[in-house]
Formats: sequence, C-alpha cells, structure tokens
Amino acid sequence: MNAIQKHILGIGLMLAVFAIGSSGLVVITENATRDKIAENERQALLNAINVLITANEYNNDILSDTIEIKPNKQLSTTKPTTVYRARKNEQPVAAIFTVVAPNGYNGKIKLLVGVYQTGTLAGVRVISHKETPGLGDKIDDRKADWISQFSGLGLNKPEPSQWAVKKDGGQFDQFTGATITPRAVIQAIKNALHYFEQNQTDLFKEHDKAPS
Repeated sequence: MNAIQKHILGIGLMLAVFAIGSSGLVVITENATRDKIAENERQALLNAINVLITANEYNNDILSDTIEIKPNKQLSTTKPTTVYRARKNEQPVAAIFTVVAPNGYNGKIKLLVGVYQTGTLAGVRVISHKETPGLGDKIDDRKADWISQFSGLGLNKPEPSQWAVKKDGGQFDQFTGATITPRAVIQAIKNALHYFEQNQTDLFKEHDKAPS
C-alpha cells in the first residue's frame, strides 16, 4: 500500500469515526429532547387542569387517574376522550374532560370542562377554535373573561330555559355581531353537564371500563 492509498484510507477511517460519533450524539440528543418535550407537554396539561380545579382541591396523581370515553355524539367527539379524575383522600372531587361545540361560526370549538362531583362546573376553557378575531374569539380567556362566568353553574343553576344567550331568552350575553359562537359554546357546556349527570358513577369507578 503506497502513501496515497494510506492517506485515503486514513481519511476514510476518520470520516467513519466522525459519522458514528455524530450519529450517537444525534440519538442521545433526540432522546433527551423527547423526554423534555414530553415533560413540558405534561406540565402544560397539568397547568390547564389546575386553572379549572386548583391543586389543593385534590391529592391524587390526576394525570394518571384517567379513563377514556369512546367517541360520543352527546359530546360531539369523533375520537376517544381522556377523562382526568380529581380525588381527595380517594374520594371523587371532579372530572375534567373535553367536549366539542361542532357549530361555531367558523367550525368546531374544543373546550376543556371541569365538573365537580356535585354536578356544578369547576370551570371551562377554550382549547382551540377558529372564530373571527375581535368578534367570536372573545370566548378565549386571553381575549375576555366571558368564559369564566360558567364556574359554579349547573344544570339547574340557572334554570334549564336560561341556558341560552339573551337573544334566545336565556341569561348569557352574546357578543356584538357574533351570536353564533357563544350560542354554540353554551350548548356544548350544557351537553357536557348532561353527560356528566348521566354517567357520573361510571366516570369515577375504579376500573378501565369507561362509559360509552
């Protein structure tokens, strides 16, 4: 083997070692990043839940104490929905789950709803929507406090006939130039309360079988 061949072989070996080292570094970095992303997502979810029900109201691992609801017509869901169960000293406190308002002005509105074991609302927050900026987007708590008014309400508080916007004879304000959006959200929240009332026992059972 002459000097040139030895030189080429040396360069080849160096490139191979570099490639192996780089691949290993990529794998290590990817694994570390994946774990970090997963932890960030977990914390973001926990923060969202704790907006509806404060951390001192329960003492279980709420992100692990879950069941899944199959796609449900009453909730307008087309995919399985995770229910997070809050407990205090092993006693049911609240259930937190998603519900969809399918008939927003610009499409579906996804809500995170917390319902206390008593049947009253712990709170409601909008997770995603495509409503018109400056009009329908007032359902977003970052834009207005309209969505906060539902905390403490239930199926009979107000009376069933009052679960509507004022334009339809109910007690809730609509937005100027945007009645469809709040109307859709109110109906979705009411549907979530009905679902909870009908399935409360199964929602808190200590088993893997969820209500359909």
